[in-house]
Amino acid sequence: MRLLPNSTLLRLVRFVQLKANLSSLNPTIREILNNPPDTNSVVTVNGHIKSLRTSKNVGFIDVSDGLSSDTLNVVFPKPDTVLEKQHFKVGQSLSVTGKWIESRGKQKYELQFDVDESDHKLSIVGNVPDDFPIQKKTHSLQFLRSLPTLRHRTTGLASVLRFRSLVESKLIEYFDRNSFVKVSPPLITSSDCEGAGEQFKVEQLNKSAGEFFGKPAYLTVSTQLHLEILAHSLNRVWTLTPCFRAEDSNTNRHLSEFWMLEAEVSYVNHVKQLTALVEDMIRYTAQAIKDEGVGYSDLIKARFSKEEAAKVEQRWDTVLLLEQWPSITYTEAIEIINQVKCKGRLKGRLEWGDSILTENEKWLAGTHFQSPVFVTDYPSEQKPFYMPKSHESVYDADRPTVACFDLIMPEIGELVGGSMRELDHDKLLAEMKNRKMNSADMEWYLSATLNGSVPHGGFGMGFERLIAYLGAMDNIRDVSAFPRAPELCPC
Repeated sequence: MRLLPNSTLLRLVRFVQLKANLSSLNPTIREILNNPPDTNSVVTVNGHIKSLRTSKNVGFIDVSDGLSSDTLNVVFPKPDTVLEKQHFKVGQSLSVTGKWIESRGKQKYELQFDVDESDHKLSIVGNVPDDFPIQKKTHSLQFLRSLPTLRHRTTGLASVLRFRSLVESKLIEYFDRNSFVKVSPPLITSSDCEGAGEQFKVEQLNKSAGEFFGKPAYLTVSTQLHLEILAHSLNRVWTLTPCFRAEDSNTNRHLSEFWMLEAEVSYVNHVKQLTALVEDMIRYTAQAIKDEGVGYSDLIKARFSKEEAAKVEQRWDTVLLLEQWPSITYTEAIEIINQVKCKGRLKGRLEWGDSILTENEKWLAGTHFQSPVFVTDYPSEQKPFYMPKSHESVYDADRPTVACFDLIMPEIGELVGGSMRELDHDKLLAEMKNRKMNSADMEWYLSATLNGSVPHGGFGMGFERLIAYLGAMDNIRDVSAFPRAPELCPC
């Protein structure tokens, strides 16, 4: 018999110990429903009361622990006796020990609590006031926003947070499969990546003489510049981090604190390589979740109306169209929009160099193409300093454009923005001076162009916007656990 090395035996022992420790956790409702115990066995379940109903001979409590849109039905005979001892209310947290039995209702199984059985227990863990605001009825999202610590108890908003977690795990899977390194760039920076000045300054509360970091420091608006530095060393990098913008905007598409997925790729030479990567990333994430079924069905089952569920399905069908997403240049987009404006369907003609408004973006993707659409090669004056001029096949000296793109989604507008990055030190420096930027503060970034720089490009995607689109949520504040916006920081 072959003996295992001591190191291998030690790892096996530790593995068994870890499994034993994990098994000490109480099973969740989802775990119990997915792997039902033997009928008539005694089971303990913990969760919150979602609904309560009684008749003359039997009572029912629907319990949820937040890990699924499914609830577990707790049935108890002799309701008068049970309710005599404790006053149950929607919202209370419970611990129930009872008999696992086959159900006569819609669920396959249910938990039976019998007040006369000595090993059965039904106890209130956490009470709620009589005016607990989350009840078994439809609440408006606007009302729920006034309850920042309770709104996640609702089936719909809880499903969005579970979905958000699932999307992140699939994105990690995608980047791992494509040889990306996940990195952690700083959230405090001395640079303004976008050059718009919409930053929050970082200072110590009890300020002494001088700057804490030796110079003014800010919360990052984008980690792109640091990612570029890391991409020169690691080839392909990505991150998912919070970003902060002091933009006085109260639209349903903007937050002051939001999460952004950003990636930088070395050895790419054309914007089309980046748009192909973005499309593949989003398609992979959606298809993987839909194929697995559980997260996708949870998102749909959590909706109270057939119309809302159908809206979720329609958006996923749009993302997973068999045809490749179309790509047009900014110039072509202006021409398409103006053709429609001439027919009176949209107001106000656009001149070349004008910004494409959100309403026009939504029309392009939702009505004209009925698909996500890439818009490339925007006017250089609209974009930041680090973008090089467009590829020679589309560049026009009379109408200078840069090698960049936006991904426009139906109903929400811009989801992703990206570009190639300028390699030439002198060109970067000249553009900074042209824009009256302080190049001295950017020496750390400029130094990369003098030390073995390689062709590279990247993109940033608003994570909440992706969740809002796939989750069919109209307001980005409803996909953030604790949204931050102008005059909104209640907790």
